[in-house]
Amino acid sequence: MAERDPYQVLGVSRGASDAEIKKAFRKLARQFHPDRNDGSPNAESRFKEVQAAYDAIGTAESRRKHEQEQMFSGMGGGGGNPFGGMGGFGGMGGMEDVLSQMFDKSRAGHQQHRGGARPPQERGHNATSWLDLTQDEAKSGGSYKLTYTQLIPGSHGSIDRKRRTLNVTVKPNSKHGKEIRLKDQGHGHPQGINGDLIVKIRIDPGEGCHWDGDRIVKEIEVTYSTLVLGGKVTVTLPSGVKGKITIPPLSQVGDRQRVKDIDIEFVLAEIEELDDSQRDSLESLRDSGL
Repeated sequence: MAERDPYQVLGVSRGASDAEIKKAFRKLARQFHPDRNDGSPNAESRFKEVQAAYDAIGTAESRRKHEQEQMFSGMGGGGGNPFGGMGGFGGMGGMEDVLSQMFDKSRAGHQQHRGGARPPQERGHNATSWLDLTQDEAKSGGSYKLTYTQLIPGSHGSIDRKRRTLNVTVKPNSKHGKEIRLKDQGHGHPQGINGDLIVKIRIDPGEGCHWDGDRIVKEIEVTYSTLVLGGKVTVTLPSGVKGKITIPPLSQVGDRQRVKDIDIEFVLAEIEELDDSQRDSLESLRDSGL
């Protein structure tokens, strides 16, 4: 399963400041720390996910690196030649090899052209970019501007980066994760044609929500006593509708309930401080084995 977007994991916008990202990380790290969740596998998994997300975007430098990695994500793994095929400049032993391959291909292409069909042109790698839309924009469709980075072969084996902006036509009622292919708008090739641009639609799931596959998940804070004993909590859906849901006894952090088209996930409520009666009650529970 593909890793979730770190901005969604931390619940922050792509324009969030370092301080906002750090605050969101600290809150979630406290919430899902294994020591606070009795070794729950779900909480441990979420804790690791939160830590990885902060490592990816916690500083301006790490965010820059993350965006570059996202730019290259459509180009195959392993840090290979970004232009694909043997026509690229990477790993070819210098300009002598470059020229040799260029002229060898030129002669071979000329001979094949004289004796038969023209060989297919080599293509650059496809580029991948996300188009962020609100739920209303995805529902209505339309034309939206997208800015992305295209890699093109430069001089003496260099790779030039070109920022491009173009209009993307989105069909009405488009779903999260839908792909739109724009032909020949991807990365360049030194002797061939551009690859394609794969545009992936990313729909804002709403405040306090994130995507898990094709499902929208909204986290709600539940006190430990309610998780163990059961009870009712109030939930506000992204649409603004409020209602109460029933928490079954002996629920765990990470358990979910489906409400309409939203998955409600239980997280442990943050405790900033305890009064004397609460402390006495917790000490009694500890003495009783809880």
